[in-house]
Amino acid sequence: MTLDPVHFDGIAGLADRIDHGADERDRRAFAETVWDSFLDPLTVDGRSILEPVDEQSRRLVDCEDVALRNREFDTVHGLDAGTINPTTFKNGLVIDVAQTAMSATPTDLDLHRSRTAVMTVHSNDETMTVDEDWGTFDEGYSRSRAVKTPPLPRFAEGVVHALALYLAESKHALAHAERVSDLLVLDGPIYPRGLLRWADQHPDLADFLLEDPRPTTVLENYVRLVERFRERDVPLVGFVKNPATRVITRALKRDDEAGLSVPWSDDSALFTRLLERGEYVDDVTGDRWERNTEALTYTNWFRSRGGVDRPLSIDGDALGVERNRALEDYEVTFFVVYDPRDDLVYRVEAPYGFTRDPETRERLTMHLLQEIAVAHGPPTIVQKADELARIGAAEKQSLRETLEQRFDTSQDRTYDDLRWDGETY
Repeated sequence: MTLDPVHFDGIAGLADRIDHGADERDRRAFAETVWDSFLDPLTVDGRSILEPVDEQSRRLVDCEDVALRNREFDTVHGLDAGTINPTTFKNGLVIDVAQTAMSATPTDLDLHRSRTAVMTVHSNDETMTVDEDWGTFDEGYSRSRAVKTPPLPRFAEGVVHALALYLAESKHALAHAERVSDLLVLDGPIYPRGLLRWADQHPDLADFLLEDPRPTTVLENYVRLVERFRERDVPLVGFVKNPATRVITRALKRDDEAGLSVPWSDDSALFTRLLERGEYVDDVTGDRWERNTEALTYTNWFRSRGGVDRPLSIDGDALGVERNRALEDYEVTFFVVYDPRDDLVYRVEAPYGFTRDPETRERLTMHLLQEIAVAHGPPTIVQKADELARIGAAEKQSLRETLEQRFDTSQDRTYDDLRWDGETY
């Protein structure tokens, strides 16, 4: 049932009661102040948590010009994982299943066929057991494992999801690392950000990170991946489609001496203001901002040591994982790209072990810019990996029904499951 026009107008009219503070011109001016005065370096309690790898700058490339450049890498591989999402059953089990696939350009059919599947299971029943050995299927092209998580009822869904996703992704990447000769692009950050975030969320999750070997083992897989690629001098990057970091905005809010009132909800909103190009033009209702959509704009690379990037920084403990190279090699570096055609920002990450080299840094930058310009969004290799790894809605439902039969139980459904059945929400 749709809203009647009178109801629509009544709801929209509520906006007139809200004074949204500083106008857009002031916010753009404040963004410039942040850029000019706070990021070289950004410090918290005397510790540098963000600083430029090279000269701090904002740059642009014409979308058509960069799309027509010669390719920086002859072959490119992508990696992504898909899940069925955490599912609760009436027998008390909470389960998620993840499968990971690697894509290649040029196409490698044997590689595309291979999968790593992980099922994670949570139960409060201490008598429940799981055979956690690795097995193979599909004539040996793929392998699978089931993993039991500790009893953390409050966080069961988050734990089973993160462990399935990151374990499948990291093991698949390690298994096929030698097949990557030029560049690997992960769909998402270069480290398991969702897992690393647990330390800040709740004491129970922080204890889980410190006491249980499974999260540490998952993080160790990513550390070994960085080491293996660094030893072979083959770069890897992470392409973050929905960056939601708050390292800069939180640091600014904590700067009591500056007395800053930070209007942005996260760092992406700040970078959008910094990278968006355009001008104010006269309109019948007054000045209107008109965005220039001909060029991609982007920042220099930054070294990040704040928030969930801290554990892999030079003064982080990596959750106890041994690092066999110089600690700075593992540090997260990133640059931000703004695509005005969709009004979206993307974050590209890479270990400092690669981006410290100016030539490698430039090649990675131009490759990702070219990919975004051509694909009008995330790189094609990432979309290709997503298509291989994705578990569709119908397949998710079929898997859940199969699990119901195997466990001789049924899914613990709510009214919302009935209400939204078959709909996207």
